[in-house]
Amino acid sequence: MSPSADVEAKRMSYTVDLEQGLVSGASSQEASTQAPPAPEAQTTSETSESQIQPMAAQADVAPEPDIHWQEFTIKSGDTLSTLFRKAGFNDGLMLSVIHGDGEADKLQRLYAGEDIRFGVNSAGELVAIELQRSLLESLKIARTEDGFLGETVVREPEARPAFAAGVIDGSLYLSARDAGLNDRLTMELAGIFGWDIDFVYDVRKGDSFEVVYEELYIDGEKFDTGRILSARFINRGGEDNLALLYTDANGESDYYSPPDGKSMRKAFLRVPINARVSSPFNLQRRHPVLDVVRPHEGTDYAAPPGTPPIKAAGSGRVKFAGWKGGYGRTVVLQHGDNITTLYAHMSRLGKGIKNGTRVKQGETIGYVGSSGMVTGPPHLHYEFRINGAPRNSRTVKLPPDAKPVPDSEMARFQKFTEQRLAQFNVFRESNQQLALASDN
Repeated sequence: MSPSADVEAKRMSYTVDLEQGLVSGASSQEASTQAPPAPEAQTTSETSESQIQPMAAQADVAPEPDIHWQEFTIKSGDTLSTLFRKAGFNDGLMLSVIHGDGEADKLQRLYAGEDIRFGVNSAGELVAIELQRSLLESLKIARTEDGFLGETVVREPEARPAFAAGVIDGSLYLSARDAGLNDRLTMELAGIFGWDIDFVYDVRKGDSFEVVYEELYIDGEKFDTGRILSARFINRGGEDNLALLYTDANGESDYYSPPDGKSMRKAFLRVPINARVSSPFNLQRRHPVLDVVRPHEGTDYAAPPGTPPIKAAGSGRVKFAGWKGGYGRTVVLQHGDNITTLYAHMSRLGKGIKNGTRVKQGETIGYVGSSGMVTGPPHLHYEFRINGAPRNSRTVKLPPDAKPVPDSEMARFQKFTEQRLAQFNVFRESNQQLALASDN
């Protein structure tokens, strides 16, 4: 049995209003014993009203036509034409479908692993097609009097808050996995605090974290995780870093720190990749290839080729993208008037990265490699320059942060903060009780 099995068995359920931040909790045992009240019998007036409906109206309701379905799982090499033929239809009918109205033409975009099914009526005519792209998204095409009409249907999953906590023993990644967080949530957690904390060098044994995140359900079954709603990182010195996901009056969501509402998002990421430093910034370093004293004007981060992705440290414009001598495949970003960042030795550039394009902070601009004049393992060479002069990216004072919560919303944010902190406390107390119960 996994270490979390006993915790899962004793998990508490909570009702959380994510808009207002309201929290109410009940143990799973209590929830199971509280049955909803039985529906009341129809009143005489309701019965009478139903009885006075004309019988003829019931006769006017046509029964739903019977549809027989043929379903196929799309495999590599399948085309829409071959799938139509497997279902017993020719290319002429296929063209009629994809030239139909609405989003019928999207049927042409097929991917291995998707499921497609063809519906025929009692006369053998094709009356419906459904392409299941994922648990949430499907393309539905129906025959109409004028041909075929397509529509993309997206289901909204039910989001339920969940809690995870851990103490770092080796690395954030391993400790988060032990706490039940998947890789995506762990990377998101590192990204939230990555403006202030270098998770390769700043994290120490004994540091702890707590996360409230979404678990997503469809038809009562959990299938994925959603956003991090709130997170806390506490180092051994007692420094408490807290971030809350807050949606403002305009519908824009971002992470802010209470109680002052400062944005967790800074103008620049402290590091553009989640990897270890293999060679630090050193203006007196002896070059490993040329064997002469040559300044190392950046920081090297070693990682396996291709992963993890290299992120833009800040929003800006691509000043250069391509081969740059000993740097190999390189991207240079211009941030405002006086700051540039350089990313070198890439195996390949990110999708759409070329001279003149705009990039957002955190956008993937390339992947780790060994291009250019390189010794040692594959790595990213990262430079941060102000007015052309190199600066140590790990210690340089970064530009001002992103905008805080506006004054006009501070009262709303303060109320939201109180509710989220109350939610945190409920989860934490429950987690501590379960931990004590499991120890006993």
